Amino acid sequence: MEVKSVNTTAMILGLLFLISFVAAEDPYRFFEWHVTYGNISPLNVAQQGILINGKFPGPDIVSVTNDNLIINVFNHLDEPFLISWSGIRNWRNSYQDGVYGTTCPIPPGKNYTYVLQVKDQIGSFYYFPSLGLHKAAGGFGAIRISSRPKIPVPFPAPADDYTVLIGDWYKTNHKDLRAQLDNGGKLPSPDGILINGRGSGATLNIEQGKTYRLRISNVGLQNSLNFRIQNHMMKLVEVEGTHTIQTLFSTLDVHVGQSYSVLITADQPAKDYYIVVSSRFTSKILITTGVLHYSNSAGPVSGPIPDAPTQLQWSFDQARAIKTNLTASGPRPNPQGSYHYGKIQISRTIRLANSAGNIKGKQRYAVNSASFYPTDTPLKLADYFKIAGVYNPGSIPDQPTYGAIFPVTSVMQTDYKTFVEIVFENWEDIVQTWHLDGYSFYVVGMELGKWSAASRKVYNLNDAASRCTVQVYPKSWTAIYISLDNVGMWNLRSELWERQYLGQQFYMRVYTTSTSLRDEYLIPKNALLCGRATGPHTTAPLL
Repeated sequence: MEVKSVNTTAMILGLLFLISFVAAEDPYRFFEWHVTYGNISPLNVAQQGILINGKFPGPDIVSVTNDNLIINVFNHLDEPFLISWSGIRNWRNSYQDGVYGTTCPIPPGKNYTYVLQVKDQIGSFYYFPSLGLHKAAGGFGAIRISSRPKIPVPFPAPADDYTVLIGDWYKTNHKDLRAQLDNGGKLPSPDGILINGRGSGATLNIEQGKTYRLRISNVGLQNSLNFRIQNHMMKLVEVEGTHTIQTLFSTLDVHVGQSYSVLITADQPAKDYYIVVSSRFTSKILITTGVLHYSNSAGPVSGPIPDAPTQLQWSFDQARAIKTNLTASGPRPNPQGSYHYGKIQISRTIRLANSAGNIKGKQRYAVNSASFYPTDTPLKLADYFKIAGVYNPGSIPDQPTYGAIFPVTSVMQTDYKTFVEIVFENWEDIVQTWHLDGYSFYVVGMELGKWSAASRKVYNLNDAASRCTVQVYPKSWTAIYISLDNVGMWNLRSELWERQYLGQQFYMRVYTTSTSLRDEYLIPKNALLCGRATGPHTTAPLL
């Protein structure tokens, strides 16, 4: 499909003006991405994939703290397309978040230029296509944010830095999967697991005696995965932008949507070793292998494939062992432990319970009984242009209702600069994973059973990990603390994509009456308009 660029000289100048306005002294990097269909066969069956610049998975974004990223995305598909940036906070700028509640899709044959800034961030993240079931066809890739040169990092520079994208995979076309959900059904079990887009044969090359960084992200649709390397220990050093206490693990549970950085050292006899990824908490165990190849290898992989743990308690214990390195610097030179989150007064407690049910005979999922239905107009645009009737703030309760699920365009009203406790309550029999756009939060507790006010006695108020995606185990709860310091409309969603698509999500409206650009930017000059946000009364302002 031919794509006609909507960029003009004036628009490019406007974008450059915005860049200079956002951060006059910070560098910027330009990317041009062409999104196309292409033939792939990761499970040895030919299927249609979504490629970026001809690549599956897509290209890595390599950046440094505070960089401005100018990403011009050309949509060559036959349907609208959006990319979201999992873990990128988009300070004061939820317009660039790339989900349908904030951003109009890029029409077929058109392009859109995202203007992002990785302000005060480091770490390992990823991007993905956010509409429909596009994620089941590809279009995802890694995001790396390195520390600035003068900021100390709590481990020596590795010999190399590898992206490891893992995820479950279907042989079925994404449109057919979406049709199954639209017709009231559920997704079947996945057909396999991929490592960097391959069902088998993915290889990492290393040299004897050297240490390497692996940035592992679970970009799949529904399964928690266990990652391990035969005869090699992994030292956890970073989780979604936080330097961690450096704990050694032989295996690592990576739940859907989560990202971890580990260090491995080539300290074993020179041969090839299995890289193993398998599903967790599933009746049928899916498994795939890759190869860790020593440059002076004396032979191919051999011996038994190492087993994954089978107990739920093991995963609980590992999750609780992931803690912040309080003395290490983050994106700034001051120690990560200088922010004493455990001493801040909580202004509000929000309890969120996931559930499953039916609406008009079709499968749906909900949060506090509210099953999200999108409107024809992004919620953020409705806010900006003051368009009535698109949604109602407070349309989702902030406590479980224990009632039947109901359809609604659910938006929770919250106040800027408040400090909030959120408790995720999972009364179902599967592991849930939740992600909040625009934020990182402190995971202060997770336990089996029902949450109550007395549960706060077990909270970690000293060195809890700060991250943006968290798991909730079956019949369990997970509690987080979060400072609402980023104005905007932010998506809080299940990372189990069937559940997200069928309603287990909502938007958190972090609101202030201030109109200062210190609190929130104006709508971008190149913003795409759609639904009720079209027409002469909704012209984007000049920059």
